[in-house]
Amino acid sequence: MNGGDGGDRRDRERPVERRIPGPRAAADDREELPPVRSGEAEPPPEPPEPPGPPEPAAPPLPHKVLTSLLGAWALAACSAEETAAVEEHLTSCAPCAEEALRLRDAVGLLHTDGTLDLDPMLRSRVLEGCLGRRPARIPVPTWASPYDAETARLDALLRDIGDSEWHAPVRLKWFEDDRQVNRRTTVAGVIGHLVAVDGLVSGALALEDPLGAGDLPVSPTERTEAYWSASTRPLTRAVREPWRDQSHSLIRTVSFAGRAISERSVSYGHFALPLQDSLLERAFECWLHAGDIADAVDYPYEPPAASHLHRMIDLAARLLPATLAGRRRAGLAAPARHLVAAGSPGRSLHLEVEGRGGGDWYIALDSPAALGSPAHTVAQVALDGVEFCRLVAGHVPPVEAAAGQQGDREAIRDVLSAAASLSRL
Repeated sequence: MNGGDGGDRRDRERPVERRIPGPRAAADDREELPPVRSGEAEPPPEPPEPPGPPEPAAPPLPHKVLTSLLGAWALAACSAEETAAVEEHLTSCAPCAEEALRLRDAVGLLHTDGTLDLDPMLRSRVLEGCLGRRPARIPVPTWASPYDAETARLDALLRDIGDSEWHAPVRLKWFEDDRQVNRRTTVAGVIGHLVAVDGLVSGALALEDPLGAGDLPVSPTERTEAYWSASTRPLTRAVREPWRDQSHSLIRTVSFAGRAISERSVSYGHFALPLQDSLLERAFECWLHAGDIADAVDYPYEPPAASHLHRMIDLAARLLPATLAGRRRAGLAAPARHLVAAGSPGRSLHLEVEGRGGGDWYIALDSPAALGSPAHTVAQVALDGVEFCRLVAGHVPPVEAAAGQQGDREAIRDVLSAAASLSRL
């Protein structure tokens, strides 16, 4: 056993030869080449074959095929051969050349940096054009057209937003006791607010009240709170249908009733307005709250038509003398400086509204029954039309609203503060 162990040890100590394979032959090396004898020249190369006849040119594409390629050509989606064929065809075919230019212009719109959203006033212009060609059998009264237009614009905005955006937060702003207050709600909550306050107009027209039957609050704020509280769950996009049906009922009712109904009184609790002014006030609030919603969902929204905006500004200007007198009785404005007989001119403030819907108004300062007169102007205020409406809505403080002020500083302060006090929830 010892001898066996020694032999094993010697075997282990003997170096082992490693067999390393040689490099693999290339693929070309495996081909068998004909042997070349030493001293013999290589055979001369075979002469090239003579060129054959030229390939026939492709037949020109028919007109119908070239016309069908114009859209792809405008989008730069044709092959090089098709592009050459189309462009050669355009030099000799005027109708196709005109169509190609129209398609190229359309392709340019696909790459524009501007918004592709429809103009918010498109519906109003289309309706105006249609009614101009064929008047409606029962036309909407002129004094109700701002409400009709603003509810239609808001409905178009609501149709475009998604389900989740109905729960987007919205902060409503207004002035109380000369300070700005706010209330947080949602897009659906804003529409619920419009439903509740529009119900005051419905009640004046003997239509169904959205708050139901019974002893109902008259104040817009109380009605809104009651409507919000009556919902056991957060409002959703389902509130759009009752709001839209209600607005349609209002427009349809005043259209059939005619002019005689325009002076019917609509109570807002501590004040009342004729129906024609009430619908104008509802149009104003519809526009302002549509802007609140558009800001919440990041959507472009334009001001009303110039003629409608002018009437909204005029309503606020007509309400200012009585509002100023009420603030004076509450000690929130400077006392009157002159006793003015009813219908007589007193001191006035010249309200100059610029831009869309602009104009000139003379606000009586000493008595709500007095007539504003250019001859008795003691102060002048210049504002942009949309900015004045934002002031009346309580969206901007009075000290920041006026672009230009001249004259009696006390009168200017009182009028701007009275304008902001017109706002409410």
